[in-house]
Amino acid sequence: MDLEIKKNLVSNWFKTLQDSFCDDIIKIEKNKTKFKSTCWERNSKKNEGGGEHRILQNGKVFEKVGVNFSKVYGKFPKEFRKNIPGANKDPRFWASGISVVMHMNNPLIPAMHFNTRYICTTHDWFGGGMDVTPSKMDKTEKKEFHKILKKMCDRHNKNFYKKYKKWCDEYFYLPHRKEARGIGGIFFDYKKNNFEKDFKFVRDVGVTFQLIFNKIIKKKKERKWTSKDKEKQYVKRGRYAEFNLLYDRGTKFGLKTGGNTEGILMSLPPLAKWK
Repeated sequence: MDLEIKKNLVSNWFKTLQDSFCDDIIKIEKNKTKFKSTCWERNSKKNEGGGEHRILQNGKVFEKVGVNFSKVYGKFPKEFRKNIPGANKDPRFWASGISVVMHMNNPLIPAMHFNTRYICTTHDWFGGGMDVTPSKMDKTEKKEFHKILKKMCDRHNKNFYKKYKKWCDEYFYLPHRKEARGIGGIFFDYKKNNFEKDFKFVRDVGVTFQLIFNKIIKKKKERKWTSKDKEKQYVKRGRYAEFNLLYDRGTKFGLKTGGNTEGILMSLPPLAKWK
């Protein structure tokens, strides 16, 4: 398949998914809170693509949720090329992705994160995943979350769940705290074996995240919580911010490739505490 066709298929899917996620979020908020949408360009002087970040804040259910789409192209900075497969041969790149971060009002509902991306250099590959970060452990929810993920992964390859869960556990870990960010999920990168199969898997990851966040929120949005629960959530959010600023690849990639700063940092919680 021609590379340009691949790029169009993938970026169109990511944009469709952005719309679908936002529609669901607005329905959860019963149409009482709207997204603020901002379109941006990577380079104001020449066409190097851009994207749209949408942020909803101070809703009844969502304290802050960001749903970002990007499609950018250009050349990697020299200091960044050695870290990207294929960029040493040719610094030109094309990348598209969607990312979602949800910070909830109710501290009994976990923070949730999802992203998928497609990057082209002299190679082309998919990456992404999803994970959940509760401030109060719910063993039943954890078990159900991983059960859904395993079922989804098994539809594509029986080895995926174990492999991508392990990768997620290793990736979303704070070495300086010696603790995991949350209860895990799946994480994958440099997925480039077969475009049709890989793209089918990436689409399934997006649809499954949509199912998961709707299910968790519907189950817990009316549950009563205490000031102690909220305090725990604020401290957990501090850990979340630490990871995203110190270790997250997506944050570093976006900032070093001229991405939109506000969109990149939308993952940060609206309020957090350190103890």
